[in-house]
Amino acid sequence: MFTPMIGRSVIVTGGSKGIGNGIARVFGGAGAKVLVVSRNQEEADAAAAEIRDQGGEASGFAADISTLEGAEAMAAAAMERHGGLDVLCANAGSYPQTTLEEMDVVEWDSVMATNLRSNFVCVKACTPDLKKSDYGRIVLTSSITGPNTGYPGWTHYGASKAGQLGFMRTACMELAKYGITVNAILPGNTLTDSLRALGEDYLKGMAKTVPVGRLGEVEDMGHAALFLASKEAGYINGHSLVVDGGQIVPESQEALDEAR
Repeated sequence: MFTPMIGRSVIVTGGSKGIGNGIARVFGGAGAKVLVVSRNQEEADAAAAEIRDQGGEASGFAADISTLEGAEAMAAAAMERHGGLDVLCANAGSYPQTTLEEMDVVEWDSVMATNLRSNFVCVKACTPDLKKSDYGRIVLTSSITGPNTGYPGWTHYGASKAGQLGFMRTACMELAKYGITVNAILPGNTLTDSLRALGEDYLKGMAKTVPVGRLGEVEDMGHAALFLASKEAGYINGHSLVVDGGQIVPESQEALDEAR
Protein backbone atom coordinates (compact mmCIF):
# COMPACT_ATOMS: atom_id res chain seq x y z
CA MET A 1 0.00 0.00 0.00
CA PHE A 2 1.55 3.29 -1.11
CA THR A 3 1.52 6.41 1.04
CA PRO A 4 -1.23 8.72 -0.30
CA MET A 5 -0.29 11.82 -2.30
CA ILE A 6 -3.06 13.81 -0.60
CA GLY A 7 -2.05 17.45 -0.33
CA ARG A 8 1.23 17.08 -2.19
CA SER A 9 2.08 19.97 -4.51
CA VAL A 10 2.81 18.82 -8.06
CA ILE A 11 3.80 20.65 -11.24
CA VAL A 12 3.18 18.95 -14.60
CA THR A 13 4.64 20.73 -17.62
CA GLY A 14 2.98 20.04 -20.95
CA GLY A 15 0.04 18.97 -18.83
CA SER A 16 -2.82 20.15 -21.01
CA LYS A 17 -2.70 17.31 -23.54
CA GLY A 18 -1.27 13.90 -24.36
CA ILE A 19 0.93 12.09 -21.86
CA GLY A 20 1.21 15.18 -19.70
CA ASN A 21 -2.55 15.35 -19.36
CA GLY A 22 -2.60 11.69 -18.32
CA ILE A 23 0.08 12.38 -15.70
CA ALA A 24 -1.81 15.40 -14.37
CA ARG A 25 -5.09 13.46 -14.11
CA VAL A 26 -3.46 10.53 -12.33
CA PHE A 27 -1.84 12.81 -9.75
CA GLY A 28 -5.11 14.70 -9.35
CA GLY A 29 -6.93 11.43 -8.77
CA ALA A 30 -4.35 10.48 -6.14
CA GLY A 31 -5.16 13.59 -4.11
CA ALA A 32 -2.31 15.88 -5.15
CA LYS A 33 -2.64 19.59 -5.81
CA VAL A 34 -1.74 19.90 -9.48
CA LEU A 35 -0.45 22.92 -11.38
CA VAL A 36 -1.13 22.15 -15.05
CA VAL A 37 1.40 24.08 -17.14
CA SER A 38 1.03 24.83 -20.84
CA ARG A 39 2.02 27.57 -23.27
CA ASN A 40 -1.72 28.17 -23.74
CA GLN A 41 -3.71 29.45 -20.76
CA GLU A 42 -7.09 28.27 -22.07
CA GLU A 43 -5.80 24.75 -22.63
CA ALA A 44 -4.17 24.67 -19.19
CA ASP A 45 -7.39 25.89 -17.56
CA ALA A 46 -9.48 23.31 -19.43
CA ALA A 47 -7.23 20.47 -18.31
CA ALA A 48 -7.32 21.71 -14.72
CA ALA A 49 -11.12 21.97 -14.86
CA GLU A 50 -11.30 18.35 -15.98
CA ILE A 51 -9.33 17.30 -12.90
CA ARG A 52 -11.58 19.36 -10.64
CA ASP A 53 -14.66 17.81 -12.28
CA GLN A 54 -13.30 14.43 -11.22
CA GLY A 55 -12.97 15.60 -7.62
CA GLY A 56 -9.32 16.67 -7.71
CA GLU A 57 -7.57 19.95 -7.00
CA ALA A 58 -5.89 21.70 -9.92
CA SER A 59 -5.31 25.03 -11.62
CA GLY A 60 -3.81 26.07 -14.94
CA PHE A 61 -0.76 28.20 -15.61
CA ALA A 62 0.67 29.48 -18.90
CA ALA A 63 4.42 29.82 -19.37
CA ASP A 64 7.22 29.26 -21.85
CA ILE A 65 9.20 26.83 -19.74
CA SER A 66 12.08 26.73 -22.21
CA THR A 67 13.10 30.04 -20.59
CA LEU A 68 14.35 30.48 -17.04
CA GLU A 69 11.93 33.38 -16.54
CA GLY A 70 8.98 31.19 -17.49
CA ALA A 71 10.17 28.34 -15.28
CA GLU A 72 10.68 30.64 -12.31
CA ALA A 73 7.19 32.09 -12.75
CA MET A 74 5.80 28.56 -12.82
CA ALA A 75 7.58 27.61 -9.59
CA ALA A 76 6.40 30.80 -7.92
CA ALA A 77 2.80 30.04 -8.93
CA ALA A 78 2.98 26.58 -7.35
CA MET A 79 4.34 28.04 -4.12
CA GLU A 80 1.69 30.75 -4.02
CA ARG A 81 -1.24 28.46 -4.81
CA HIS A 82 -0.18 25.32 -2.95
CA GLY A 83 2.03 26.66 -0.19
CA GLY A 84 4.94 24.48 -1.24
CA LEU A 85 6.34 22.19 -3.93
CA ASP A 86 6.95 18.45 -3.67
CA VAL A 87 7.02 17.04 -7.21
CA LEU A 88 8.11 18.32 -10.62
CA CYS A 89 6.98 16.28 -13.61
CA ALA A 90 8.98 17.75 -16.50
CA ASN A 91 6.96 16.42 -19.40
CA ALA A 92 6.75 19.18 -22.05
CA GLY A 93 7.95 18.04 -25.47
CA SER A 94 7.58 18.48 -29.21
CA TYR A 95 8.20 16.01 -32.03
CA PRO A 96 7.96 17.41 -35.56
CA GLN A 97 8.91 14.75 -38.09
CA THR A 98 11.55 16.01 -40.50
CA THR A 99 14.35 14.08 -42.18
CA LEU A 100 17.94 14.99 -41.39
CA GLU A 101 18.50 16.28 -44.93
CA GLU A 102 15.43 18.53 -44.83
CA MET A 103 15.77 19.76 -41.23
CA ASP A 104 17.09 23.25 -40.61
CA VAL A 105 18.93 24.63 -37.59
CA VAL A 106 15.87 26.57 -36.42
CA GLU A 107 13.80 23.38 -36.05
CA TRP A 108 16.67 21.54 -34.38
CA ASP A 109 17.13 24.33 -31.83
CA SER A 110 13.38 24.58 -31.21
CA VAL A 111 13.09 20.88 -30.34
CA MET A 112 16.17 21.05 -28.12
CA ALA A 113 14.76 24.08 -26.29
CA THR A 114 11.39 22.46 -25.66
CA ASN A 115 12.57 18.95 -24.89
CA LEU A 116 15.97 19.39 -23.25
CA ARG A 117 16.70 22.96 -22.20
CA SER A 118 13.29 23.09 -20.49
CA ASN A 119 14.38 20.23 -18.22
CA PHE A 120 17.41 22.20 -17.11
CA VAL A 121 15.59 25.49 -16.45
CA CYS A 122 12.59 23.82 -14.77
CA VAL A 123 14.79 21.78 -12.46
CA LYS A 124 16.94 24.83 -11.72
CA ALA A 125 13.89 27.00 -11.00
CA CYS A 126 12.16 24.39 -8.81
CA THR A 127 15.16 23.14 -6.81
CA PRO A 128 15.06 25.89 -4.13
CA ASP A 129 11.43 25.04 -3.37
CA LEU A 130 11.88 21.27 -3.62
CA LYS A 131 14.67 21.57 -1.04
CA LYS A 132 12.06 22.84 1.43
CA SER A 133 9.88 19.73 1.01
CA ASP A 134 10.18 16.79 3.38
CA TYR A 135 10.90 14.93 0.19
CA GLY A 136 11.40 16.18 -3.33
CA ARG A 137 10.75 14.25 -6.52
CA ILE A 138 11.63 15.08 -10.12
CA VAL A 139 10.25 12.87 -12.88
CA LEU A 140 11.34 13.50 -16.46
CA THR A 141 9.39 12.24 -19.47
CA SER A 142 11.94 10.88 -21.91
CA SER A 143 11.11 8.24 -24.55
CA ILE A 144 12.22 4.90 -25.89
CA THR A 145 13.09 6.85 -29.08
CA GLY A 146 16.64 8.06 -28.66
CA PRO A 147 17.75 6.10 -25.59
CA ASN A 148 16.66 2.70 -27.00
CA THR A 149 15.36 3.02 -30.55
CA GLY A 150 15.37 5.32 -33.56
CA TYR A 151 12.74 6.48 -36.04
CA PRO A 152 13.14 8.31 -39.37
CA GLY A 153 12.54 12.04 -39.08
CA TRP A 154 13.28 12.24 -35.37
CA THR A 155 17.03 12.82 -35.14
CA HIS A 156 16.44 15.97 -33.08
CA TYR A 157 13.76 14.33 -30.93
CA GLY A 158 15.88 11.23 -30.31
CA ALA A 159 18.93 13.32 -29.44
CA SER A 160 16.92 15.43 -27.00
CA LYS A 161 15.39 12.40 -25.29
CA ALA A 162 18.77 10.69 -24.90
CA GLY A 163 20.14 13.99 -23.61
CA GLN A 164 17.51 14.06 -20.88
CA LEU A 165 18.96 10.86 -19.44
CA GLY A 166 22.48 12.27 -19.47
CA PHE A 167 21.19 15.32 -17.62
CA MET A 168 19.34 13.08 -15.15
CA ARG A 169 22.38 11.02 -14.19
CA THR A 170 24.39 13.99 -12.97
CA ALA A 171 21.46 16.02 -11.63
CA CYS A 172 20.43 13.09 -9.44
CA MET A 173 23.84 13.06 -7.79
CA GLU A 174 23.95 16.81 -7.20
CA LEU A 175 20.44 16.97 -5.70
CA ALA A 176 20.50 13.77 -3.62
CA LYS A 177 22.04 15.60 -0.65
CA TYR A 178 18.80 17.59 -0.39
CA GLY A 179 16.62 14.47 -0.38
CA ILE A 180 15.57 15.09 -3.99
CA THR A 181 15.50 12.19 -6.44
CA VAL A 182 15.58 12.51 -10.24
CA ASN A 183 14.24 9.70 -12.41
CA ALA A 184 12.65 9.32 -15.84
CA ILE A 185 9.88 7.42 -17.56
CA LEU A 186 10.45 6.23 -21.13
CA PRO A 187 7.08 5.82 -22.86
CA GLY A 188 6.60 3.62 -25.87
CA ASN A 189 3.84 4.17 -28.43
CA THR A 190 1.03 5.85 -26.51
CA LEU A 191 -2.54 6.63 -27.55
CA THR A 192 -2.58 10.41 -27.73
CA ASP A 193 -4.76 12.58 -29.96
CA SER A 194 -1.91 13.08 -32.40
CA LEU A 195 -1.38 9.33 -32.68
CA ARG A 196 -5.11 8.64 -33.11
CA ALA A 197 -5.14 11.16 -35.97
CA LEU A 198 -2.98 8.75 -37.99
CA GLY A 199 -5.95 6.40 -38.37
CA GLU A 200 -7.21 3.05 -37.14
CA ASP A 201 -5.10 1.00 -39.56
CA TYR A 202 -1.93 2.66 -38.29
CA LEU A 203 -2.92 2.06 -34.67
CA LYS A 204 -3.68 -1.61 -35.29
CA GLY A 205 -0.37 -2.05 -37.08
CA MET A 206 1.57 -0.43 -34.25
CA ALA A 207 -0.26 -2.52 -31.64
CA LYS A 208 0.99 -5.67 -33.38
CA THR A 209 4.59 -4.64 -32.58
CA VAL A 210 3.90 -4.61 -28.83
CA PRO A 211 4.07 -7.94 -26.95
CA VAL A 212 1.10 -7.12 -24.71
CA GLY A 213 -0.94 -6.52 -27.87
CA ARG A 214 -2.00 -2.92 -27.33
CA LEU A 215 -0.67 0.62 -27.35
CA GLY A 216 -0.11 2.46 -24.11
CA GLU A 217 -2.70 4.71 -22.53
CA VAL A 218 -1.68 8.09 -21.16
CA GLU A 219 -2.77 6.86 -17.73
CA ASP A 220 -0.17 4.06 -17.96
CA MET A 221 2.50 6.76 -18.12
CA GLY A 222 0.80 8.68 -15.33
CA HIS A 223 0.87 5.69 -12.99
CA ALA A 224 4.57 5.12 -13.71
CA ALA A 225 5.31 8.77 -12.90
CA LEU A 226 3.19 8.52 -9.75
CA PHE A 227 5.22 5.52 -8.59
CA LEU A 228 8.54 7.32 -9.07
CA ALA A 229 7.10 10.29 -7.17
CA SER A 230 5.90 8.16 -4.26
CA LYS A 231 7.44 8.04 -0.81
CA GLU A 232 8.10 4.35 -1.33
CA ALA A 233 10.30 5.09 -4.38
CA GLY A 234 12.65 7.24 -2.33
CA TYR A 235 15.59 4.87 -2.83
CA ILE A 236 15.24 4.93 -6.61
CA ASN A 237 17.46 7.65 -8.03
CA GLY A 238 18.98 8.26 -11.45
CA HIS A 239 17.04 5.50 -13.17
CA SER A 240 14.82 5.27 -16.22
CA LEU A 241 11.64 3.21 -16.27
CA VAL A 242 10.62 1.91 -19.70
CA VAL A 243 6.83 1.87 -20.03
CA ASP A 244 6.19 0.29 -23.42
CA GLY A 245 4.40 -3.05 -23.04
CA GLY A 246 7.63 -4.81 -24.01
CA GLN A 247 7.89 -3.00 -27.35
CA ILE A 248 11.70 -2.80 -27.39
CA VAL A 249 12.23 -6.45 -26.40
CA PRO A 250 11.64 -8.52 -29.61
CA GLU A 251 14.61 -8.58 -31.96
CA SER A 252 12.25 -8.85 -34.93
CA GLN A 253 8.56 -8.99 -35.81
CA GLU A 254 9.07 -12.65 -36.68
CA ALA A 255 10.22 -13.36 -33.13
CA LEU A 256 7.11 -11.70 -31.77
CA ASP A 257 4.83 -13.58 -34.17
CA GLU A 258 6.42 -16.89 -33.15
CA ALA A 259 5.88 -16.08 -29.45
CA ARG A 260 2.20 -15.58 -30.16
